[in-house]
Amino acid sequence: MTAVQWLKKHPVIYLWLPVAAWMGLIFALSAQPDLPHPDVGWADLLVSSLAHAFVFGVLALLWARALGERPHAAWLAFLLTMLYALSDEFHQAFVPGRVPDLWDLVCDGLGAGCALLAGVWWRQRRRSSVRVRR
Repeated sequence: MTAVQWLKKHPVIYLWLPVAAWMGLIFALSAQPDLPHPDVGWADLLVSSLAHAFVFGVLALLWARALGERPHAAWLAFLLTMLYALSDEFHQAFVPGRVPDLWDLVCDGLGAGCALLAGVWWRQRRRSSVRVRR
């Protein structure tokens, strides 16, 4: 039995461990008082915004993967991602050198929304290509 086969037989680990691990990574990054960033103001904002969008986009896709084919799974994944993003900004209020920022929350939502839309599009495209092959 391969490792992937073993993992697929243990859905709690296969589906939910990546969500928990990614959330742990976000928490660890948020606990850092100062992350490396460009010294130019606009570049710092761009890098920070794209990083937030990417990190929370991945989290949204991991939530959607774990929730599976449930009705409204993408909406639930978005909601759970935004709740975690909100808790992340709250957490940053207690980290020296960090502050909660509404713009970060906006970027988190944009990243999550775009990632989930891309995921839904990809799944529909795969389903239609499978139907064509049959």
